[in-house]
Amino acid sequence: MRVLVVSGIWPPDVGGPASHAPDVAAFLRGRGHDVEAVVTADTPPPPEQYPVRFVSRRLPRGVRHVVALALVLRRARRVDVVYTTGMFGRSAVGAVLARRPYVVKLTGDPAFERLRWRGVVDGDVEAFQHGGGGLQGAALRALRGFTLRRAAFVFCPSAYLHELALGWGVAPDRVAVLPNPAPVFRSATSREELRAQFGFAGTALAFAGRLTAQKELPSLLDAVARVGGVTLALAGDGPERSALERGIADRGLDGRVRLLGPLPRERVLELFHAADAAVLSSAWENFPHTVVEALAAGTPVLSTAVGGVAEVVTDGVNGLLVPAGDADALAEAIRRFAGDEELRNRLRAAAASSVRAYAAETVFGELEAMLRRAAA
Repeated sequence: MRVLVVSGIWPPDVGGPASHAPDVAAFLRGRGHDVEAVVTADTPPPPEQYPVRFVSRRLPRGVRHVVALALVLRRARRVDVVYTTGMFGRSAVGAVLARRPYVVKLTGDPAFERLRWRGVVDGDVEAFQHGGGGLQGAALRALRGFTLRRAAFVFCPSAYLHELALGWGVAPDRVAVLPNPAPVFRSATSREELRAQFGFAGTALAFAGRLTAQKELPSLLDAVARVGGVTLALAGDGPERSALERGIADRGLDGRVRLLGPLPRERVLELFHAADAAVLSSAWENFPHTVVEALAAGTPVLSTAVGGVAEVVTDGVNGLLVPAGDADALAEAIRRFAGDEELRNRLRAAAASSVRAYAAETVFGELEAMLRRAAA
């Protein structure tokens, strides 16, 4: 089978699709399939064992979109099926014009996220389902509908997103839940050595991901500021980095909160393993890769109960959940976690086993089977 993988981000970019897309490509290639990828990137992506063709993000937006569509169309003609984790509209149009089936891996509501990024709408994804965004919103909803209804199949990482997709008119027999796979964590370095490398002492919290408004990191800073003896390491990069640096200084958190910049995935797993807990303060989410990664590394998660997070984090079992946008509740969860050794040990003991069902062989095997069906 010949597969074209399309993704809007790719390593060294930070974010779920930048982890998922190359993992899928490597799995499929290991299973004997011919694989190539089309991505956008700031600079040429690192070489892989399969072709990775990129469109430069330095091109003007409209030009970039046209170039990407042309590249997807050209490469789609040479494959049996297209698997897209981003650039959904361009992937759909390119595949339709090339007369090739395509399978979508949703990461959220693409219409909402694009309008939120542009500052056209605010609020959360649930509110957006009832309207908003004016003509832009209507156009992007129409594009979303075209993309998903024409797809051979749609995968959603969470039941939460699955319900949204059904509401967008996707036929029930062409959409299913397929969780993000849990990575296999292996490190030749002991946890004590990793804590020393990251400069951890006392109760250490870790965040990894894109530094965007979605992650609601000011609330996390507020929560950390209210709990003494706790430190926070933030790995990643994004448009909110400068504002985050100012927020750290304004709250007097220099020395307690550190920005590590983007880290390779293996190092992110080591960061989570070294930390006492991973934290997520997002205003909205689907099914974050970093939650599964932290649990796979044996680390409990303190998170807002948004999107599909509660489908993998069970309050009091492998983590603690709080309402979104409530810095006081997040601070209380951190305080409770830091002050209760028995709770910390119990949550940590349950972390890795809670995501065993998300083994990559199982998850990607189901994806491979669907790609075969679509290609046929």
